[in-house]
Amino acid sequence: MIEGHDIICFSNDWDGDPLSKKHIMQRLARHNRILWVNSLGNRNPTASVHDLKRAVKKFRDFARGSKRVEGGIHVFSPLAIPFHGSAIARWLNRKALGWSLRRECRALGFRNPITWTFVPASADVAGTLGERMLIYHCVDEFSEFTGTDKNAIASLEQRLMQKSHCVFVSSDLLLKTKRRHNPRTYLVTHGVDVPHFRTACETGTVVPQDIASLQKPVIGFFGLIADWVDIDLIRFLALSRPQWTFVLIGKATTSLKVIEDLPNVRLLGQKPYVSLPAYAKAFDIALLPFVINELTLAANPLKLREYLAAGLPVVSSAIPEAEKLKHVLQVAHNRTEFLDAIQSIVDSGQLGPQRAISLKMESDSWDAKVEQLSEIVAQLREKPLAA
Repeated sequence: MIEGHDIICFSNDWDGDPLSKKHIMQRLARHNRILWVNSLGNRNPTASVHDLKRAVKKFRDFARGSKRVEGGIHVFSPLAIPFHGSAIARWLNRKALGWSLRRECRALGFRNPITWTFVPASADVAGTLGERMLIYHCVDEFSEFTGTDKNAIASLEQRLMQKSHCVFVSSDLLLKTKRRHNPRTYLVTHGVDVPHFRTACETGTVVPQDIASLQKPVIGFFGLIADWVDIDLIRFLALSRPQWTFVLIGKATTSLKVIEDLPNVRLLGQKPYVSLPAYAKAFDIALLPFVINELTLAANPLKLREYLAAGLPVVSSAIPEAEKLKHVLQVAHNRTEFLDAIQSIVDSGQLGPQRAISLKMESDSWDAKVEQLSEIVAQLREKPLAA
């Protein structure tokens, strides 16, 4: 692992559920110092109560400056105007963000940092902070998210890739589309916290009360319930098998109206990351019911490996990164295939967490992935590109 560096990380908000960014930076923080820069925003804001509350929180967090959250990680919430299609907004962001980040770096004693950004919107300031190296780590097709200024985000991302010393991507499709902008683009797929999720296989793990008494089999999903989750598919499955129970765990940012009144569908809301293995223990089968579009075709969902690390049988939509795991899960191309795949697992009797499935995830640990990333970064330092 690389050691002794100061790293500026542009990412999502620290207090959200642990995504790939947090898993990577927590491990790098064992031997490096991290300034974690909370979200700059990817989509244009609205006049909604949610966005107004978020703006107020951003201002309060900015006023407090950076704070140490664990080990060598300090979190800073910048002020940024998320109208990425506006030249004026981007100029203001570049000036204000650059000034505030240089101030925080001076306060922390950062020198010659590595900027490791997961955020296309950082393009105007990344590379202007006195860095020794600039890394863009692309884990999604960001221009395809609902509510974004597609052209502006795509343009920012292209500039960021072109000036980065290297680009990391998490899926084959991202490798294909991003490599044309930077020849030093490397595929490093997501990892998983195997020991954490494997506790679903342990007899001592207690199933939470709100799922413990549900009728079996329990067909489950956990994660953000956004517009890339096929809610109509869930409705079809629930209506087709009223004797099965379908459980969705996670924050919902899309309408669930078509399933919320179905008697065999349970919406349990968002649960802490620490409790997910206990909920997974109650699942008989896990689902990845994604719609197929430009966003999901490029995705490498963390939950696939988390389900498998928990030892669960999995049925997934036919996205490329699920196809690569066909040796350990089942892929369905349409509603009928989804129903048949679940039925075949139910009929087999091989339900719930199984240690044999979990063991197949050993080589995909986050520790191994961070070592892989570090090896590439260490080699690049010998022959850096001009930022």
